[in-house]
Amino acid sequence: MQPLIRFATKDDAPAIMRLIQGLADFEKASDQVVITAEDLVRDGFGADPKFKCYVAEMRKGNPEHNEFQIVGMALFYRRYSTWKGPTIHLEDLMVQEEFRGQGVGTALYRAVLTYAHAQNLRRVNWEVLDWNTPAIDFYEKSGADVLKEWRVVSMDDKALSAYLNS
Repeated sequence: MQPLIRFATKDDAPAIMRLIQGLADFEKASDQVVITAEDLVRDGFGADPKFKCYVAEMRKGNPEHNEFQIVGMALFYRRYSTWKGPTIHLEDLMVQEEFRGQGVGTALYRAVLTYAHAQNLRRVNWEVLDWNTPAIDFYEKSGADVLKEWRVVSMDDKALSAYLNS
Protein backbone atom coordinates (compact mmCIF):
# COMPACT_ATOMS: atom_id res chain seq x y z
CA MET A 1 0.00 0.00 0.00
CA GLN A 2 1.32 3.44 -0.96
CA PRO A 3 1.52 6.10 1.72
CA LEU A 4 -0.60 9.23 1.46
CA ILE A 5 1.73 12.26 1.45
CA ARG A 6 0.27 15.64 2.39
CA PHE A 7 1.29 18.91 4.02
CA ALA A 8 1.01 18.80 7.78
CA THR A 9 -1.57 20.82 9.68
CA LYS A 10 -1.38 22.13 13.24
CA ASP A 11 -3.49 19.15 14.33
CA ASP A 12 -0.59 16.91 13.29
CA ALA A 13 1.83 18.53 15.78
CA PRO A 14 1.58 15.74 18.42
CA ALA A 15 2.31 13.06 15.79
CA ILE A 16 5.19 15.12 14.38
CA MET A 17 6.54 15.55 17.90
CA ARG A 18 6.37 11.77 18.43
CA LEU A 19 8.37 11.25 15.21
CA ILE A 20 10.94 13.90 16.22
CA GLN A 21 11.46 12.14 19.56
CA GLY A 22 11.73 8.81 17.73
CA LEU A 23 14.44 10.27 15.50
CA ALA A 24 16.32 11.62 18.53
CA ASP A 25 16.12 8.16 20.11
CA PHE A 26 17.44 6.56 16.88
CA GLU A 27 20.32 9.06 16.80
CA LYS A 28 21.14 8.30 20.45
CA ALA A 29 20.25 11.87 21.47
CA SER A 30 16.98 11.29 23.32
CA ASP A 31 17.60 13.98 25.92
CA GLN A 32 18.37 16.74 23.42
CA VAL A 33 14.82 17.46 22.23
CA VAL A 34 13.58 20.62 23.99
CA ILE A 35 10.70 21.71 21.72
CA THR A 36 7.06 20.83 22.32
CA ALA A 37 4.02 20.26 20.13
CA GLU A 38 2.96 23.79 21.08
CA ASP A 39 6.26 25.12 19.72
CA LEU A 40 5.60 23.30 16.45
CA VAL A 41 2.13 24.82 16.18
CA ARG A 42 3.43 28.33 16.90
CA ASP A 43 6.50 28.07 14.66
CA GLY A 44 5.04 26.16 11.74
CA PHE A 45 1.39 27.09 11.50
CA GLY A 46 1.12 30.65 12.77
CA ALA A 47 1.26 34.00 10.98
CA ASP A 48 4.96 33.63 10.07
CA PRO A 49 5.65 29.91 9.45
CA LYS A 50 9.30 28.96 9.97
CA PHE A 51 9.00 25.58 8.24
CA LYS A 52 6.91 23.34 6.03
CA CYS A 53 6.32 19.71 6.77
CA TYR A 54 5.03 16.77 4.79
CA VAL A 55 3.52 13.85 6.65
CA ALA A 56 3.06 10.30 5.42
CA GLU A 57 -0.09 8.46 6.38
CA MET A 58 -0.78 4.74 6.14
CA ARG A 59 -4.04 2.92 6.72
CA LYS A 60 -4.37 1.44 10.21
CA GLY A 61 -4.74 -2.31 10.49
CA ASN A 62 -7.49 -3.78 8.33
CA PRO A 63 -7.42 -2.50 4.71
CA GLU A 64 -11.21 -2.09 4.88
CA HIS A 65 -10.89 0.57 7.59
CA ASN A 66 -10.70 4.16 6.49
CA GLU A 67 -8.61 5.28 9.47
CA PHE A 68 -5.05 6.50 8.85
CA GLN A 69 -2.04 7.09 11.06
CA ILE A 70 0.95 9.36 10.54
CA VAL A 71 4.03 7.15 10.14
CA GLY A 72 6.61 9.58 8.74
CA MET A 73 7.46 13.20 8.17
CA ALA A 74 9.84 15.48 6.28
CA LEU A 75 10.36 18.91 7.81
CA PHE A 76 12.12 21.58 5.74
CA TYR A 77 12.58 25.31 5.43
CA ARG A 78 13.87 27.93 3.03
CA ARG A 79 17.32 29.41 3.34
CA TYR A 80 19.55 31.49 1.15
CA SER A 81 22.81 30.41 -0.44
CA THR A 82 25.29 33.11 -1.43
CA TRP A 83 26.26 30.86 -4.34
CA LYS A 84 22.90 29.47 -5.45
CA GLY A 85 20.20 31.82 -4.16
CA PRO A 86 17.05 30.43 -2.49
CA THR A 87 17.43 26.82 -1.37
CA ILE A 88 15.71 24.37 0.94
CA HIS A 89 17.21 22.76 4.01
CA LEU A 90 15.70 19.36 4.77
CA GLU A 91 15.95 19.32 8.55
CA ASP A 92 14.56 15.85 9.20
CA LEU A 93 13.12 12.95 7.26
CA MET A 94 11.81 10.29 9.62
CA VAL A 95 9.79 7.09 9.21
CA GLN A 96 8.62 4.93 12.12
CA GLU A 97 10.78 1.83 12.29
CA GLU A 98 7.97 -0.64 11.55
CA PHE A 99 7.14 1.22 8.31
CA ARG A 100 10.68 1.45 6.94
CA GLY A 101 11.37 -0.41 3.72
CA GLN A 102 7.82 0.17 2.42
CA GLY A 103 8.50 3.25 0.28
CA VAL A 104 7.39 5.81 2.89
CA GLY A 105 10.78 7.53 3.14
CA THR A 106 11.16 7.56 -0.63
CA ALA A 107 7.71 9.14 -1.04
CA LEU A 108 8.52 11.86 1.51
CA TYR A 109 11.94 12.48 -0.07
CA ARG A 110 10.36 12.76 -3.51
CA ALA A 111 7.71 15.18 -2.20
CA VAL A 112 10.37 17.56 -0.82
CA LEU A 113 12.44 17.38 -4.01
CA THR A 114 9.32 17.88 -6.15
CA TYR A 115 8.42 20.94 -4.08
CA ALA A 116 11.94 22.37 -4.50
CA HIS A 117 11.87 21.74 -8.25
CA ALA A 118 8.42 23.35 -8.62
CA GLN A 119 9.73 26.41 -6.75
CA ASN A 120 12.68 26.62 -9.20
CA LEU A 121 15.15 26.27 -6.34
CA ARG A 122 18.72 25.42 -7.24
CA ARG A 123 19.63 23.26 -4.27
CA VAL A 124 18.35 21.15 -1.40
CA ASN A 125 20.71 20.50 1.53
CA TRP A 126 20.58 18.21 4.54
CA GLU A 127 22.88 16.34 6.90
CA VAL A 128 23.23 12.63 7.49
CA LEU A 129 25.13 10.91 10.29
CA ASP A 130 28.26 9.15 9.07
CA TRP A 131 27.18 5.86 10.66
CA ASN A 132 23.77 5.86 8.95
CA THR A 133 24.99 3.88 5.94
CA PRO A 134 21.51 2.86 4.69
CA ALA A 135 20.56 6.55 4.41
CA ILE A 136 23.90 7.47 2.81
CA ASP A 137 23.52 4.66 0.27
CA PHE A 138 19.94 5.76 -0.49
CA TYR A 139 20.96 9.40 -1.01
CA GLU A 140 23.91 8.51 -3.20
CA LYS A 141 21.78 6.18 -5.34
CA SER A 142 19.29 9.03 -5.81
CA GLY A 143 22.03 11.25 -7.26
CA ALA A 144 22.77 13.35 -4.18
CA ASP A 145 26.36 14.19 -3.27
CA VAL A 146 27.39 13.28 0.26
CA LEU A 147 30.11 15.85 0.88
CA LYS A 148 32.81 14.20 2.96
CA GLU A 149 35.10 17.20 3.13
CA TRP A 150 32.54 19.50 4.85
CA ARG A 151 31.90 19.53 8.59
CA VAL A 152 28.66 20.51 10.27
CA VAL A 153 29.18 23.31 12.79
CA SER A 154 26.72 23.93 15.59
CA MET A 155 26.50 26.18 18.63
CA ASP A 156 23.77 25.53 21.19
CA ASP A 157 22.21 28.18 23.41
CA LYS A 158 24.64 27.54 26.29
CA ALA A 159 27.70 27.90 24.06
CA LEU A 160 26.16 30.98 22.43
CA SER A 161 25.63 32.65 25.81
CA ALA A 162 29.11 31.68 27.01
CA TYR A 163 30.71 33.10 23.89
CA LEU A 164 28.75 36.34 23.97
CA ASN A 165 29.43 36.80 27.70
CA SER A 166 33.18 36.21 27.38
